[in-house]
Amino acid sequence: MDADQVLELPASHMNERDFTRLSQLVYSESGISLPLAKKTMLSTRLLKRMHSLQLASFGDYYDYVTSPEGRREELPHMIDVVSTNKTEFFRESAHFDFMQQVLLPQLARQKGRYGHVHVWSAGCSSGEEPYTLAMVLADWTERNAALTFSIVGTDISHRVLDRARRAVYDNDTVREVPPRIVRRFFLRGKGEQTELVRVAPEVRARVELRWLNLMEPFVGMEQMDVIFCRNVIIYFDRPTQAQLMAKFERQLLPGGYLFLGHSETLNGINCELKPVRPTIYQKPV
Repeated sequence: MDADQVLELPASHMNERDFTRLSQLVYSESGISLPLAKKTMLSTRLLKRMHSLQLASFGDYYDYVTSPEGRREELPHMIDVVSTNKTEFFRESAHFDFMQQVLLPQLARQKGRYGHVHVWSAGCSSGEEPYTLAMVLADWTERNAALTFSIVGTDISHRVLDRARRAVYDNDTVREVPPRIVRRFFLRGKGEQTELVRVAPEVRARVELRWLNLMEPFVGMEQMDVIFCRNVIIYFDRPTQAQLMAKFERQLLPGGYLFLGHSETLNGINCELKPVRPTIYQKPV
């Protein structure tokens, strides 16, 4: 292409063959199921990548992303832009109430006063969930028992993990957080950063953030007392959900808990996990 030639990209046109091939690629690589109703969303998000790569068609993009170079260089970006990353601090607060009132007292009795609790935030997005878990556990253990704990947050998106590692958020993100928790576990920005907060160092130190594709083996992941996987499996089809639940079941210690999102359920999935509250499941002892 000549230096002064303008690259003309399709405004939003993605034909059926393009959609089928690209949506199947997303599914095979991430487990995310994209029905035809998501065609506009997929085309809009991938157009940004096509512009940056100066590719003129979705067919060209597919050819590139499935090439050896594209799988190495572009595939992570494609998964980044396709995945949905909506989250907030203390989202679905009933789950954290259950942890403090039922789960943690139970674990303290089982493990002894100085036992260790392993927690996993699977699909942690930009970090609000694992940091909330760290705040809840730090607050409860200091007031009730000397349990120690470790939290792992994983996500398939490098972009949101980078944001989670920075742990800097707009003031609006903590407006619904109890003021006592904000005062204790957040740092307020100063000067030009007065509209920002940052999670306190002692909370950040409790959370390990890792890249992980839930469709792949959980290499290096210890068995867990608690797994949060909320508002993730709604993007998977039923067979993929069943496969993931079988993996989570193996990853949980006996008596361990799995937390799902408010619109998610294990109804119709054959597994040993038993419901104890809406969207909260326990592995039998």
